[in-house]
Amino acid sequence: MYVVTDKGGAIALMFAALFFLGTWPAILTMLERRGRLPQHTYLDYSITNLLAAVVIALTFGQIGGDSPDMPNFFTQLSQDNWPSVLFAMAGGVVLSLGNLCTQYGWAFVGLSVTQVISSSLTVVIGTTMNYFLDDRINRADILFPGVACFLVAVCLGSAVHASNSADNREKLLEVADFKLDDEDKGDQATKGGEAEIEFGSYGLDDSSAKQQKAEYGTAQYILDLERRRSIKVLGSETFIGLCIVFFAGLCFSLFSPAFNLATNDQWRTLKRGVPHLVVYTAFFYFSISCFVLAVILNVYFLYRPLLGLPRSSFKAYLRDWNGRHWALLAGLLCGFGNGFQFMGGQAAGYAAADAVQALPLVSTFWGIYLFGEYRKSSKRTYTLLGGMLFMFVVAVAVLMASSGHRHTS
Repeated sequence: MYVVTDKGGAIALMFAALFFLGTWPAILTMLERRGRLPQHTYLDYSITNLLAAVVIALTFGQIGGDSPDMPNFFTQLSQDNWPSVLFAMAGGVVLSLGNLCTQYGWAFVGLSVTQVISSSLTVVIGTTMNYFLDDRINRADILFPGVACFLVAVCLGSAVHASNSADNREKLLEVADFKLDDEDKGDQATKGGEAEIEFGSYGLDDSSAKQQKAEYGTAQYILDLERRRSIKVLGSETFIGLCIVFFAGLCFSLFSPAFNLATNDQWRTLKRGVPHLVVYTAFFYFSISCFVLAVILNVYFLYRPLLGLPRSSFKAYLRDWNGRHWALLAGLLCGFGNGFQFMGGQAAGYAAADAVQALPLVSTFWGIYLFGEYRKSSKRTYTLLGGMLFMFVVAVAVLMASSGHRHTS
């Protein structure tokens, strides 16, 4: 089994995880904005997300020698370690719920602000829990100022959202038809047929995307985006989106401590002589529960959709190849990102590994570059956005500086 033992290797894994975990939400957001049903996208994503865990377990989990204290992946599958397995699976359940919620939060609140709020809640709650679970191997005098930086960032993120929403309202007032007419607004919500009927008009192909001529940040761009996307948000209450995002953040704050308990057994739930779950075995069980819950919920949502989305079916999902390769890529990025985060956390402490929750730095870059977020906004919005990003840069640096070293005697 391959084990990361040095602080430099752990930090390198954290940086790789930061990039991967900040990129996959942008891909799913792109598909929703091009009209693909989120249920279809998440089912595709879940397949490769599980595949990444299997690949990590069969490679890193099998490389090197097999010792009684640190058995290889296959050896550990037959051991009596079910208490730790249940902790790992519980972590997968809450992560799956959080990811499922954020795909709807992105539509209502925007990619950048959704990631800021959910990641900051993850750090404020989850990192504090991991600090005590890890027997305080991280330097508290450095760690908790980093947590405070995340708390400031979430406040700035809320202010950015409020300011940008006000900017958009002013833009829409400049056009006479700033509200979608009833036909546009209810187009998808009132149709009871399978979603495959609508795929041809969703604009997922490159030629349709090139036909978009409205300039980023303009009122016309906002209206065109609303007509094209799968989740209709104009005229909806912002409170709905914020509730979704805060619930996602609470779920995210629990998955890392649950994984920590699975691999280190701080609560002494294993029988004497049974080795702790290695990170690769724990991640395998973690991903299985994540996959099972995602499939159950999204298949249900095909027939009983949320937020006025059109009904679909499993048959319609299988036939929907528009953007499928992007959804599969997103699953791989998220899977390897989570795996690298856990590998780094096992070496340097899970509290320090939570520095990857600065992923909004990456997501915001993609949001601005791909989706034109904050284009033509006010100076106030740009100032708040700059402050938010600055606090995240400080936070990730401070959390990584707090890295300790776990003794593996």
